[in-house]
Amino acid sequence: MKHNEYHHKKIESMVQDHWMKKNTFSVIKDKKQEKFYCLPMLPYPSGKLHMGHVRNYTICDVISRYQRMLGKNVLHPIGWDAFGLPAEETAIKNNISPQEWTYKNIAIMKKQLISLGFSYDWTREITTCTPEYYRWEQLFFIKLFKKKLVYRKKTLVNWCEFDQTVLANEQAQKGLCWRCGSKITLKKVSQWFIKITEYAEELLQDLQLLAEWPKEVITMQKNWIGKSIGINITCKLYNKDYTLKIYTTQPETIMGITFFAISIHHPLISYLLKDDVQINQFIKKNKDIKIADFQNKNQTIGINTNLFVLHPITQKKIPLWIVNYVKHDYATGAIMAVPGSNATDYNFAKSNHISTKQIFSKINQDNQEKEKIKLVNSGKFNGLSKKKARKVISSILINQKIAKNATFYKIKDWCISRQRYWGAPIPVIKNKRGEWFPVSEAELPILLPKAICKNQYFTSMPNKKNKLEKKISQKLMTRESDTFDTFMESSWYYARYTNPYWTTDIIDIESAKYWLPVDQYVGGIEHAVMHLIYFRFYHKLLRDFGYLHSLEPVKKLICQGMVIIDSFYTHNADGSKKWLSLSELKVTRNIHDKVINVSKKNDSRKVVYAGKIKMSKSKNNGIDPTFIINKYGADTLRLFLMFAAPINSDLEWNSQSIVGMYRFLTKIWNFVHSTNTDLSTKNCNSAKYSQSKILSRLHKTILIVTQDIEIKNSYNTAIAQIIKFFNYIVEKHAQKKIDAEVLKESLETIIKIMYPFTPHICFVLWKKIKGNHQIIDTEPWPQVKKNLIIKNSCRLVVQINGKKRNVITINNNLIKQEIIKFIVQAQETKKYFQNMVIQKIIYIPKKIINFVLYSDK
Repeated sequence: MKHNEYHHKKIESMVQDHWMKKNTFSVIKDKKQEKFYCLPMLPYPSGKLHMGHVRNYTICDVISRYQRMLGKNVLHPIGWDAFGLPAEETAIKNNISPQEWTYKNIAIMKKQLISLGFSYDWTREITTCTPEYYRWEQLFFIKLFKKKLVYRKKTLVNWCEFDQTVLANEQAQKGLCWRCGSKITLKKVSQWFIKITEYAEELLQDLQLLAEWPKEVITMQKNWIGKSIGINITCKLYNKDYTLKIYTTQPETIMGITFFAISIHHPLISYLLKDDVQINQFIKKNKDIKIADFQNKNQTIGINTNLFVLHPITQKKIPLWIVNYVKHDYATGAIMAVPGSNATDYNFAKSNHISTKQIFSKINQDNQEKEKIKLVNSGKFNGLSKKKARKVISSILINQKIAKNATFYKIKDWCISRQRYWGAPIPVIKNKRGEWFPVSEAELPILLPKAICKNQYFTSMPNKKNKLEKKISQKLMTRESDTFDTFMESSWYYARYTNPYWTTDIIDIESAKYWLPVDQYVGGIEHAVMHLIYFRFYHKLLRDFGYLHSLEPVKKLICQGMVIIDSFYTHNADGSKKWLSLSELKVTRNIHDKVINVSKKNDSRKVVYAGKIKMSKSKNNGIDPTFIINKYGADTLRLFLMFAAPINSDLEWNSQSIVGMYRFLTKIWNFVHSTNTDLSTKNCNSAKYSQSKILSRLHKTILIVTQDIEIKNSYNTAIAQIIKFFNYIVEKHAQKKIDAEVLKESLETIIKIMYPFTPHICFVLWKKIKGNHQIIDTEPWPQVKKNLIIKNSCRLVVQINGKKRNVITINNNLIKQEIIKFIVQAQETKKYFQNMVIQKIIYIPKKIINFVLYSDK
């Protein structure tokens, strides 16, 4: 290896050792200094980093390093979301403890994070499966218990048969488990809940405060909270001592009711229909169907109860049906069905031969394009507009005291118990009467007991030395065996980072007051209605208990796009897909890196190209970051991930671009080393104006890069601008048109503005230019000198013999002769020069040019 060769392994290892030994990025609160809190979403230690992780953390690191260069006190922490099902399932499969598997993965992933040069404050590292962390979670649960913000009840919940545990509504996505993808059923289980519904309105209204969150996330949260304003109407059953309460947001459609419908789980069924054999068979067949995410309106099913509900206005008998599309856990679980205005009701009515009644008519007024909707077939309400009818009908029902104004939310109380071992123990005990009590705070933390794997799940091992268990046994008390939903741990970690070693309480109030709210949060949009809902809710709880002082946990949110890659599969004998790794294939690509042919090595089976899809273990299409780091370096990988696509867009993995980034860094390395002797030598004979143009280009580059990072979050265009300016400097140096002083300033600036993206190489190159004792980590971001920026263009008035003939926009870099040539040949002015001789030219730069002409005849 040559002495000056770019050897990324040696360079990066040396720089990382320096950072770790010096604790370079460790920070303390300093009220005299402006703070900046930059946070990546808490990673789960699953084994190895994937490219999605690396992209997320690179974005965070670039922002953190940039903000430090602006002179801010930057908190950039990392930790581990260490409880969860994957660890437990792997432990069962391999007959090891989840703890052992988790800590092994943490060690692997931490090593990878360090190898990528991320500027974390490692002194604040958090691991959520440690008692030092979850004891405070247990304490806060007890506080919530005492304030009656948590409760336990037996209710229908989302049940994942594969994972053998309950899921919160947010974790049931389109009827499937968010983690394993298994079909969800409904099951009646006693569970612990936190009253997130008491904060529903605040969670909704405070979305207005999140101006720097992606609009998609705001919309998703609005829809998930699902505020609905309408009325509850109490209807009587015909010949039954029972009333049915229904909810509607459209009382103006009441005259179009042709049937009423209730959920499969409505209490009326057990009250009046428990002996109906046919209905019981229907319920038994369909009761476990998860319909909270029901979408396909063509699959509506139901059964006639042969009961009738009296219409609240006409008192006519209307049939009552049990249907699969009415949600048991929303509003009253009963609806008035109006096929004439609702598509789902219409599809159901059509398939079950129920009548449909038209209640709206579109009437053209004065032949205008605008149409006004009126009520028809609605008795005394005929002719009313929808808006007027809503008001009139609501008033009538409310005045008759059979209706009340009502507001409902789609969001449900957060189910936080899980029937699995590897989680934080819930700190409650039960007496022989079935009453639940929190343990005393002095007993915390309630430790997760040692366990053995038995029958595919973990069971607690008996521990005769545990005095607390013995005491509980003597009092005939039973400890809760459920554990917390792991989203509990990831809902408050950001606040604990502000002082993770605080031993007095859950949060150090003064540290939290200084560091919070988080200034920049980075994570995937897939967390929009799970983590980010709980995250905001928990913040408001902590605020109401006096721990925090801001309304929201995060000012600005970036949701990075996925990393996608060419993916391939073949078919197994049973027709299922077998996803193939690139190492198994022979892939032919064109010059644009597009796949044109693919075959399996040593196998004639047809290989199917699935296009570019998200990197994942299940698709066998991941690229190991460590492989790229070893081959090309962390700086190359970081630069590629920030350059290849806008950060909120999907990034297509491209091996040619990786090579291109590596060549660019090598080019910079070689150029700095080859020109280092020139930096103190006058090697330029060009005019001073030429140097001014270079300095103008330099400061314009600083301006554009700063705006791209600070205002636009457009890191790919910032890098493009840096590359463009560097190539310009190389060209000027080759032409010997750049002064040593300007060359040095240009290279120093390039290294500074590249530092957030490629810190290792910049660390070493800075020393090369400035001296071995100079450290770039403490250097400020370069300042723009706007007075040195030469405007690129101006408007010039063109006169012929004193008369204005045109106004042109010209590049300021053009010299006088080039301007004259342009005007003489321009379509708008060339006619004035035909058969004429230029006698004189009067030129006032950037303002006016006057040609004095005379005829050559």
